[in-house]
This record gives sequence, C-alpha cells and structure tokens, in this order.
Amino acid sequence: MNDDLSWMLDSALEIPGALHAVLISADGLLMARTKDFHKDNADRVAAAMSGVQSLSRSLAFFANDPGQRWQQTLVEFDGGWVFLISAGEGAYLGVSASQDIDMQDITFRMQQLVGQLGKFLAAPPRENLGAFQ
Repeated sequence: MNDDLSWMLDSALEIPGALHAVLISADGLLMARTKDFHKDNADRVAAAMSGVQSLSRSLAFFANDPGQRWQQTLVEFDGGWVFLISAGEGAYLGVSASQDIDMQDITFRMQQLVGQLGKFLAAPPRENLGAFQ
C-alpha cells in the first residue's frame, strides 16, 4: 500500500462523521485505504464499489443522454452514507460516513482529494529502468 496515498486519504477523516476512505482502480483493486480500515474489508469494499460505479454509469441513458460521463454515486443507509466519485482516469474515491455528516463538507474534501490524487496518479511512468543501452 502506498503510504503517500494513505496519508492523503486520512485527511478525509478530518471531517466529523467520516469513517473510512478507499482509493480503488476501475477493475476493483484496492490502491490505498485509510490507516484504520482493515485491508480485508478494504479489498471487499473495492470490489463492491467497482460494481456500484459500473451499474451507476450504465444509467446515463436514464438522465436523457447515454453519452454523459458518470461523476458520483451516493448510497444512503439507515445509519450513514457511502460516497463514490471519480478520482481520475481509472480510479475512484470512496468514503463512508455516519448519518450526521455534513454532506457539503465531505464532498468538498473529496473533490480536494481528487485534485491531489490526480497529480500523484498522473506522474509519468519512468522509462528504460534497468534497460541496457
């Protein structure tokens, strides 16, 4: 797990009511998690959130334009919320929260995180590592 990414995700938990955060790849693999969220649970969440994103994206036609890009999904439970947003090409940010979360605060923090993560994830790959010249 990338400690830099985990540290960034931990900043989401500064919002009162935020519980856990994960960064996942489009194919459902865990890329990072907040430090107090067990890896086994984070792996399960990553796989499920990939499916949620896929199902949500397939509903674009329901909003009158099948070509629209998916932006976010919000799931409400009796005792809380799950937020899932795009975090750049092929990555998604998920945050769980208690029922009393300030939705404006957490969505703003998530957007800030996406900006930070985008810079981190967009770093160009190193080339010719170990290649003989």
